[in-house]
Amino acid sequence: MKYNFLGHSGLKVSQLGFGAGTFGGQGEIFAAWGQASQAEANTMIQLCLDAGINYFDTADVYSHGESERMLGKALVSERQNNIISTKVGIRTTDHINDAGFSRNYLTSAVEQSLKRLGTDYIDVLQLHQFDSFTALAQLMKSLDELVRSGKVRYIGVSNFSGWQLMKA
Repeated sequence: MKYNFLGHSGLKVSQLGFGAGTFGGQGEIFAAWGQASQAEANTMIQLCLDAGINYFDTADVYSHGESERMLGKALVSERQNNIISTKVGIRTTDHINDAGFSRNYLTSAVEQSLKRLGTDYIDVLQLHQFDSFTALAQLMKSLDELVRSGKVRYIGVSNFSGWQLMKA
């Protein structure tokens, strides 16, 4: 397996990563993606590890958090040697503040992801989609606090346009 640096972070990740969106298969959308059981997830993860893959991606919204739970279980004995990336920001409940990037939501979402993943830190936390309602300065401060707390090591984005990144 070949490895590359993740941006300018100094973190080395495998050229190939594994997305766990098919784990769990709960809900109409995610059932259509796939319905991998825990046993199947364990097998897939072991094949990845055997091939040298060290980057694993999921999201809190995938199968209502089941993807995170299953990935965490599959990696439990190999946690220290691998990179877990998860995404937050898409509504996961009907609660009015359960989406976007407010400080309240980010803190809660990270705590819940940590619990589901069965770990005390997230290697790469990605913002799943752009939030035009939260002030950028507040967002950056909240992300900085998550990194300084040790709960998150690196920050990234998913589904952002170039102009949205330029605002940061």
